[in-house]
Amino acid sequence: MAEDPAGGVWPRIGARLWHARWTLAAAAVALAATAVETRHGWAAAAGFALVLAATLFSPRRSPVERAAARQAKAAASALEGLSGERLAAAVPDPLIVFDRRGVVVHANAPAQIAFAGIQPGIDLQLRFRAPEMQAVIKQVLEGGSPETIDYAERLPIERLFRITGRPVGEGSALNVVIFRDQSEARRIDRMRADFIANASHELRTPLATISGFIETLRGPARDDPAARERFLGIMHSQTLRMARLIDDLLSLSRIEMTPFVGTGETVDLKTVVGSVIDALNPLATELGVTIRTDFTADAVMVPGSRDQLFQVFENLIENGCKYGQSGGRVDISLAIASPGGKREAEVTVRDYGPGIAEEHIPRVTERFYRVDAEASRTQKGTGLGLSIVKHILTRHHGRLTIRSTVGEGAAFTVHLPLS
Repeated sequence: MAEDPAGGVWPRIGARLWHARWTLAAAAVALAATAVETRHGWAAAAGFALVLAATLFSPRRSPVERAAARQAKAAASALEGLSGERLAAAVPDPLIVFDRRGVVVHANAPAQIAFAGIQPGIDLQLRFRAPEMQAVIKQVLEGGSPETIDYAERLPIERLFRITGRPVGEGSALNVVIFRDQSEARRIDRMRADFIANASHELRTPLATISGFIETLRGPARDDPAARERFLGIMHSQTLRMARLIDDLLSLSRIEMTPFVGTGETVDLKTVVGSVIDALNPLATELGVTIRTDFTADAVMVPGSRDQLFQVFENLIENGCKYGQSGGRVDISLAIASPGGKREAEVTVRDYGPGIAEEHIPRVTERFYRVDAEASRTQKGTGLGLSIVKHILTRHHGRLTIRSTVGEGAAFTVHLPLS
């Protein structure tokens, strides 16, 4: 037996003998009784020596190992006593257990929320009438191999699920079908596809225009100075349009990759909005629009990035000047509000132009969405400004609300938490 550097071999021997004292005592008594009956003392002594050697040299678990073993045994006992309902409740996806007749035995809480009327005792095939669901349920009931399908639930809202059905264990009388919600993933895929299609369309149009004018300048208008100047001016305008679109796309991409803004940096909204107004005053003068302000007297400090908030108000005020040009003025107000008892800053940009129809308001912050595509292109818009505003505000824990009446203009209000 090797010496223990922590305390030597003798303390370890003493500890083992002490822990096995009752075992050794019982062995000694039993062997002594045997020796008296058989009158073979040497055999009893040899037996006791074997017990003593086994005690000293057999591998023994440490206290930590013994505690871990007890915990594992307790966990196994708890698992054996755990009911199927409690296991189903721990599953975040909708889960339905049914018997060999196709009758629902149990539906967890997510299933009851997702599928109205699902409860124990109803026939699963009567609840799900879609052919693909009928096929999966029938296959499971007939003992076929598990199959995964896509299934769309239309009411109360449209949701897409990936369905898997299988027996519960080997030779069980119960079966389970699990619904994994794919709605958000499909929505993101659809948005990505729409984004690529829209971006390609927005870039293809000016490229086609430039390409056509280049062919004309190389052909019929080669020696026509007036046509050349006019075409070059249009080509320059289309080039600037593509540059603005690419800049907005890159800006949107950078914003989406930026994490949520923390509370480390604070900015004064009065200063930011004032700087934007100073920068856009030449545009307002050119368009014949007067910018009027109504600001609170005190500084309004909010957590966030000055550059990104500048971009928010630049987009909103520039839109107010361009699309509300017919109204002749844009009103900008800054105040402190307490909706629901929570104090926040509210900046409203109000124009008096043609306004926005109610059906368009929920969608104006979507990428490339335009209420009037021709008017947007005339004003050199890219269709990304309000989408950029929405993404920046989301990362500042803020929001944008829009109010509008056709013929009376529109009001865009930025809500930001105070620092």
